[in-house]
Amino acid sequence: MKLATGREFDRGLLGYRCWLELANGGRVELPVGRWADGCGAGDAVLLDACEGPTLDVGCGPGRLTAALTRRGVVTLGVDSSPIAVRLARRRGAAALQRNVFARLPGEGRWNHVLLADGNIGIGGDPEILLLRVGELLTPDGEVLVELEAPGYGVRRDHVRLRPDPVGGRWFTWAWVGVDAIAGIAARTGFRVAWTTSRGRRWFAKLERT
Repeated sequence: MKLATGREFDRGLLGYRCWLELANGGRVELPVGRWADGCGAGDAVLLDACEGPTLDVGCGPGRLTAALTRRGVVTLGVDSSPIAVRLARRRGAAALQRNVFARLPGEGRWNHVLLADGNIGIGGDPEILLLRVGELLTPDGEVLVELEAPGYGVRRDHVRLRPDPVGGRWFTWAWVGVDAIAGIAARTGFRVAWTTSRGRRWFAKLERT
């Protein structure tokens, strides 16, 4: 499965404004400033739950990967964007430019997998993504996932990164509300251990069934 990255996303990581254009003409602003900034109160929910080797999928510029590393947690970030990986490494994080659906180091030996910042949407099918995550985890491993607010349900759309004067490549993305994660978890070998919120951000921990 090919994942989308592009020059506009990379520009966003460098501080430029960018967004997802939806197929219906709508758009979703990307909080690239927060991704490139230091960790906030919401991030502590994810960081505090990681006590062993952790894989940060879609690590972006590496704020979570670096923060866990500073805590002494063995952590690897993976991202399809070369600029994201470069920025993560500048923060002192271990990071690789990889597709999560390709072969990754330590498969089957990660205690935790992070799907922060909406990365449950990678590939456009959360169930396929969680099945892949299950291959990366230890038998008793956990998934820490950031979700949309209650009532959002599960949505998929064709999107492209903007602005781009020559148009961008369309790809599929997904969004999952916190009240919709239980069904997806059950169909992929997980159960919801807890859900919580910090400010306007929502999170869940998934455990093996």
